[in-house]
Amino acid sequence: MSAYVIGAAMLPMGRYKNASYSGLAVPPLAAAIASSGITREEIGAVYCGHAFGGMLTGQRIVKELGIGGIPVVNVDNACSGGATAVQEAYRAVESGRVEVAVAIGVDKLTQFGGGTLPLVEEDPEVQIGMVMPALYAMRAHRYLHDRGATPADLAAVAVKARRHGSRNPYAQFRSETTIDEVLASRPIADPLTLFQCCPTGDGAAVVIIVSDAVRRRLGVPAIRVRASVLHSGKATAGFRDMLRPEITFDSARDAYEQAGIGAEDIDVVELHDAFTIAEVVYYEALGFARPGESLDFLRAEKATYGGEVVVNPSGGLLAKGHPVGASGVAQVVEIFWQLTGVAGPRQVENARFGLTHVTGGGISGLDHGSCAVHIFESVN
Repeated sequence: MSAYVIGAAMLPMGRYKNASYSGLAVPPLAAAIASSGITREEIGAVYCGHAFGGMLTGQRIVKELGIGGIPVVNVDNACSGGATAVQEAYRAVESGRVEVAVAIGVDKLTQFGGGTLPLVEEDPEVQIGMVMPALYAMRAHRYLHDRGATPADLAAVAVKARRHGSRNPYAQFRSETTIDEVLASRPIADPLTLFQCCPTGDGAAVVIIVSDAVRRRLGVPAIRVRASVLHSGKATAGFRDMLRPEITFDSARDAYEQAGIGAEDIDVVELHDAFTIAEVVYYEALGFARPGESLDFLRAEKATYGGEVVVNPSGGLLAKGHPVGASGVAQVVEIFWQLTGVAGPRQVENARFGLTHVTGGGISGLDHGSCAVHIFESVN
């Protein structure tokens, strides 16, 4: 059975120190329901992705709108939590279990007061000091060495992200920057500087997924879910190629096969650019550039407007922000706006196919803990 996104909303990413998780998520939840045309009574299941919200986060959110008595499932899958909630909502509809499902993504990172996010202390790499900026810095050094890239090349990714984000009223950073400013920003983990790392903050996003019968009855703008893939990492002892993230290569391959299209068909993508180096590596993993050719792809500006595929028109995590559990749903919201033609000054013209990609968490011995790839098609 086909499934469609018919409603989408999000909170502008930022710092909401006095807000609760419910306070963050209820406004976009109410907005998504209203825009979709469904009633609260029609909702058959709710899936809530978060990383740091505590017990029963989803139930605490939906009760504020009088929603209860239905399955409410909380999903913790690190940065993939929101995207996992989207997949669970899709599967609930696609299988025929429910006609209407809701995916919520929400997190509040200001609760930690700044710094790197806490990781699980039992992990052996965490015990010796591993944090995510350090992991990506090692990946960046390998890229600079193997591909002949320069720090300015990585800085160009941040420049593009800020340029795209300047058009997005939901982005945390809405001003453009230059390569010199990126390189001169505070060092975080060599060669990565502050502007090459996604900002922490708070946010929430919601999408409504329905059956074809509901879509046709309501007659509202919609996008079809063409593929929904979720992989977990595989334990690997010893050497790992840091420039070939297997979990994303495999997830993308399966998503394209499920959708019946190829990377060349994608018009717009929201990918996991938690650090500048991540975006460049994922050009290859998602099939937009051949292995070993991502530097040429970047330098030729093929990942922006006028290029081969518009990558992160929202500004991505680098500009929009990365409230962990919210990000995977926020990516789908952006693709919904793009494929229904309401993205305003950042609209990708004639966009038909969109892709979202997010990876979750660092675990010793794994490339990543999880990876979710979704492909959507405009139907209007």
